[in-house]
Amino acid sequence: MYPMAPLVRTTLNTAARVAPGPAGRLAFHLFVRPLGRARLKPEERELFAAARTGRLRVRGKEVVTYAWGDGRRPVLLVHGWSSRASRLTAFAEALLARGYSPVAFDAPGHGEAPGRASNILEYREIIRELHARHGDFDAVVAHSFGALAALFALRDGVRTRRFVGLGAVGSFDLLLAGFRAGLGVDDRVIRCMRDHVERRLAPDEPGVWESFGADRHAAELDAPVLLFHDETDDMVPLAQARLLARAHGDRAKLVVTDGLGHRRILKDPEVVAAAVEFATGSTAEAPSATPEHQVAAG
Repeated sequence: MYPMAPLVRTTLNTAARVAPGPAGRLAFHLFVRPLGRARLKPEERELFAAARTGRLRVRGKEVVTYAWGDGRRPVLLVHGWSSRASRLTAFAEALLARGYSPVAFDAPGHGEAPGRASNILEYREIIRELHARHGDFDAVVAHSFGALAALFALRDGVRTRRFVGLGAVGSFDLLLAGFRAGLGVDDRVIRCMRDHVERRLAPDEPGVWESFGADRHAAELDAPVLLFHDETDDMVPLAQARLLARAHGDRAKLVVTDGLGHRRILKDPEVVAAAVEFATGSTAEAPSATPEHQVAAG
């Protein structure tokens, strides 16, 4: 998964013992770098050619933004890691057809945005800025890591009437476990990385590392939650969606699909229709069905 993993593993594990500061910086640099850059697909081109494209800067990095519609009833779309805004094309098209105004972005190092890396703190600042520009969101629709980042922002001043998560990451520990396994680094390296984040990137937010998990402080999101997750998702285990559903209690409903995996769930007509129906609902009441539903992929 990581180039030159044996050399990097040895370097980080050794540095964490003798030079924890540099070890933390290097580990963080690797942790926040996407593994590849997704390209625009032919079926996404027409919608994104019609978008009002803009730019904003976050922590010195450039972000590409997209907006459609007349600006009323904005809905924020948040892409996942090593992904791009255009992967949520089906949702943007369905929202536009209902008279809503989709808003999306390519984070640094993703899609059309320059750079090589981003992180959850930058995602939060991007979402804050888009909230300041567009006002409270009628809904937020987020995929994978984007759900983790969006829920982090929604617990910190950003407001929405409803939240939809697709293949959502719920626990920040899942990402750390993947990083640890991919490189074979020990726990000391993770502690160095945490120290780097808390001391250098967010010195005014004590305990911010503990707040990254979307299952933390869930009561602060005063909005109903609808989650879609596939049993065959090989990127994010179904247990992550169940963790989020438990954390949000009676406000949450989980729909489990079968056969869509981590990516095809973003194009499935039934998932898109159900998500948009929920996101554009006329009331903000909690889902009225049982907490978890099982459906077959169409």
